[in-house]
Amino acid sequence: MAADELALTHENVEVPESEARAGTDWWAEARGILWLVLAVLGFHSFVAKPFFIPSESMLPGLLVGDRLVVTKYPYGYSFVTPTFHLLPFMPGRLFGRMPKRGDVVIVTPPGTTTDYIKRVIGLPGDRLAVRDGVVFLNGTPVPRRAMGERDLPVDANTRCDPIHYSGRLVRGANGRAWCRVPVFRETLPGGRSYDTIDLGWSPGDNYPEIRVPKDRVFLMGDNRDNSADSRYSIANNGLGGAVPWENIGGRAEFITFSLDGSATWNPLTWPASFRPGRAGKSLHPQKDGE
Repeated sequence: MAADELALTHENVEVPESEARAGTDWWAEARGILWLVLAVLGFHSFVAKPFFIPSESMLPGLLVGDRLVVTKYPYGYSFVTPTFHLLPFMPGRLFGRMPKRGDVVIVTPPGTTTDYIKRVIGLPGDRLAVRDGVVFLNGTPVPRRAMGERDLPVDANTRCDPIHYSGRLVRGANGRAWCRVPVFRETLPGGRSYDTIDLGWSPGDNYPEIRVPKDRVFLMGDNRDNSADSRYSIANNGLGGAVPWENIGGRAEFITFSLDGSATWNPLTWPASFRPGRAGKSLHPQKDGE
């Protein structure tokens, strides 16, 4: 047979329709999606995850609507490290390291599955007390300096309600509302400092002296009169005293972006809801002189 006849023969061979049209391999697609989900969950659980600020307990530094990055590895890993808190309490940490005073951390109160954000104030072995709103560490008052009053913008996420901020709502010349709060700069042993709010008397202004037990940390919110933290019982939505270090889920690093709560389903409202100047703000406490 001639070469041109062979070529013609091959060109005229019909391929079965089942072979010509390859079907979708749904199992392969499902495996790909599964691996992607596992990769995202693994990253969130063991490296870093986003976090949303739902309350005013860390004012003035953190506003409701701030979005943060929380890293999981600085203190090692424990039973609360996975994104979903499904594991029972297990003592100890893998590659465990104790937080530093002043760190802003994510904590899961014992017996719950809810994440709080607070600041580390007391470490194991510290004698800690609060007297008339002043923190005492090892018998010495933590220095704090009055920074005057600061105006926080009132919006859909920061409301300056009269129950918690009586008489603090003010309006500027243009009619815009602000929440005027007294700010105090607190400096821990070692020189790490940060801003707090002290509105006056509150039940948490006096806390009897304790010695922070081994492998536990004492946590407080920066908005001292509006924070459910180690000064309050679990029944009162607090942390029930110094918390086991196993309940620390990670360290807050920086703000990615912030929303004022005005956005709706309409995409045209989204750009205006971004708060300017919040993105990239570090959440590490400053050292003296910075």
